[in-house]
Amino acid sequence: MANKTDIIGSLAKGLRVLECFDAERPRLAIIDVAQATGLDRATARRCLLTLHDAGYAEYDGKFFSLTPRVLRLGMGALATLPLPHIVQPWLDQLSDQIGQSCSVSILDEHEIVYIARAAQRRVMSIGLMPGSRLPAHCTSMGRVLLSTLLADELAQIIDDADLTPRTPNSMTDPKVITAEIFKVGKQGFCVIDQEVELGLRSLAVPVYNARGKVVAALNIGLAAVHNEPSDLVDLYLADLIKVQDGLRRVLK
Repeated sequence: MANKTDIIGSLAKGLRVLECFDAERPRLAIIDVAQATGLDRATARRCLLTLHDAGYAEYDGKFFSLTPRVLRLGMGALATLPLPHIVQPWLDQLSDQIGQSCSVSILDEHEIVYIARAAQRRVMSIGLMPGSRLPAHCTSMGRVLLSTLLADELAQIIDDADLTPRTPNSMTDPKVITAEIFKVGKQGFCVIDQEVELGLRSLAVPVYNARGKVVAALNIGLAAVHNEPSDLVDLYLADLIKVQDGLRRVLK
């Protein structure tokens, strides 16, 4: 544990400001950032102007937005992780075999972060790539990863999550979502039926290392063209389990 004198408070505040921006809030005014971070307006302003001066944010006189330069931070971190390099060949092979897009993600609080992807065709309106984020509670990989948490940890994440429905199929009741996550943990896989986006279904399983610890989640995403969501289990679960078993042997 570092001493408080070793902590650079201004850096921590700047990182909190960076985390305010997302796909739903790409342009923020100073007051927006202050409210989202709990910082006073003067501090939020200095952080934003510093990011602008360093080339990480654009400023039009009222609103700030992030520049592509911030990708250096996220992509640099992903490049140092061994997991994406190990799983990518497995994803490529699986995607070619079944003709569907496949992804692997990890959990970051109430979101999943894509670390590897093999895309056959675009089935979502937004483009997904390593570094992309989606809410954990309404995604197949997210529910798989949430199912590994202790009850108190899960309750806190659900409490902190934005449960605004993304489609008419989205679950919004915390108790219902929690019960579904417990069900996922017992059955070992998760099927999502158009909760993230209409027309999209997905099936996910956990990724284990050689010690039996869940280190990520693996899924396939495809258009909702089959009669029932459960058809995904009959068609693709065995293929996902084969990759799951293979990765368990190679992940330390």
